[in-house]
Amino acid sequence: MKRTALRCTTALTALCLALAAAPSAAQDAAAPMSPLVDQLNDGNWLDQDEAEALRDELFYQRAVHAYMTMLPALNVIGMRDGSEAAFGAGYNVLPIWKDRMDSRTLVTTPNADVIYSMNYLDLGETGPLVVAAPPGVIGMFTDFFQRTITDVGAIGPDRARGGLYLLLPPNYDGHVPDGYFTFESSTNNVFLFFRTVMEQGDGVPDPAPAVARAEQTRIYPLWEEEKNIPPMEFPNASGQRVYMMYPVDNDYWTKLKDFVDEEPVTAITPELRGVLASIGIIKGEPFEPTEREQELLLRAVETAPRMILATKQLGRDDERNLYYDDRQYERAWSGATAEFMQESYLDIDQRAGFFSYAYSSAPAMVMRTIGAGSKYPLTARDADGEFLSGEHTYRMRLPADPPAALFWAVTAYNITDGTMPETEQLLPSKNGYYDVDTNEDGSIDIWFAPEQPEGGADTNFIQTIPGRNFMAAVRLYGAEIEFYDQTWKPDDIVKVE
Repeated sequence: MKRTALRCTTALTALCLALAAAPSAAQDAAAPMSPLVDQLNDGNWLDQDEAEALRDELFYQRAVHAYMTMLPALNVIGMRDGSEAAFGAGYNVLPIWKDRMDSRTLVTTPNADVIYSMNYLDLGETGPLVVAAPPGVIGMFTDFFQRTITDVGAIGPDRARGGLYLLLPPNYDGHVPDGYFTFESSTNNVFLFFRTVMEQGDGVPDPAPAVARAEQTRIYPLWEEEKNIPPMEFPNASGQRVYMMYPVDNDYWTKLKDFVDEEPVTAITPELRGVLASIGIIKGEPFEPTEREQELLLRAVETAPRMILATKQLGRDDERNLYYDDRQYERAWSGATAEFMQESYLDIDQRAGFFSYAYSSAPAMVMRTIGAGSKYPLTARDADGEFLSGEHTYRMRLPADPPAALFWAVTAYNITDGTMPETEQLLPSKNGYYDVDTNEDGSIDIWFAPEQPEGGADTNFIQTIPGRNFMAAVRLYGAEIEFYDQTWKPDDIVKVE
């Protein structure tokens, strides 16, 4: 009896399993389908044309991402290539804008109110380099992603006394001597950016002392014998046309490929290298995009700047870009660090926007240093929130006693790339070295217009281009406590009928 019962139980179990394995038609119709199977063609491959179109779209999106991510590098590569084409290459060649930089130099947000010295060092070629920085420099060294290696000057380790900076190439494992301010770069290429401050002349700025200080700079390889070190060259970069902008066509990608090949693998994260590889840019391998890929790369290099411009135009929902609660002025870093780090994330949109119209983001520009460093409130809107446009007349009022230990300045820029609008004026900037007209209360009116307004002094007038939008930047070198606690604020720009 027991054996018979066991056989019956076994048979029933088999029957149950069979029924479970072969559900009824009604049960089959009601069974849930995997959501992704349902979404993707009922689990079937795509149509060939759709698959190819989606692959192209992914290639394009990766190219846009690569453009925005690599813009800091392409920005400075454009500067290097333009400088070297005009003045020659070499660590001993230090172009100086001895008569100030004007609108004939096409570069992002140039400063017409200090004397610029800029060079592009290749540690992969020279090995460790020593830079003897003069006293009183306001400057920095950055890698070619424009990440600050160190500030130089009042915020740097030399504290404006000048000193010997030793720059080491990436992953350097040789001897490091004492006696230098020593820093290792993450890229073989290093950007040297020095500014020296002019002095008061006869009612106008006097650049000569600043030029003389800049010409004290010396650069030489650490291990080279003195007799083999070429003398420094200081070509005057002022008064000529110099094109120092990043490419706007497919040269963007070929220059990017050259950069990837020049730099060590450690200079770029594996994830970003993966993005570059997906569009054909791999260190040490040929870059040979197909005709279709070249079309997509060109589309990306033309569309990405428009996307960046759109993000700047539309602003931020969190309003971290606004300097004040009651003014239109913006902060280029939107409350981030010089590396564009917000509290919990890297602000990639803000970084891309910055390097589309500016270069050289350094701690001295961001930290709240009293009497040192520099601050740059900027605005593209008038008091009514309307975009500034060059056919109108505007007034910017600076309250009395701008809190700048060194000097203040106001400059107009093109909104697209931060170049200076080129007019008959050439220098679309005014600063505290001029004998500017002041109001009875000590405030200063700066005028923006296509023609000098009646009653407006030439020292207070910046010429604009009709039909073109512009932005205005207030520079405070050596910003003081009144700026930080906002007891001193520039008035909004007012449209004057």
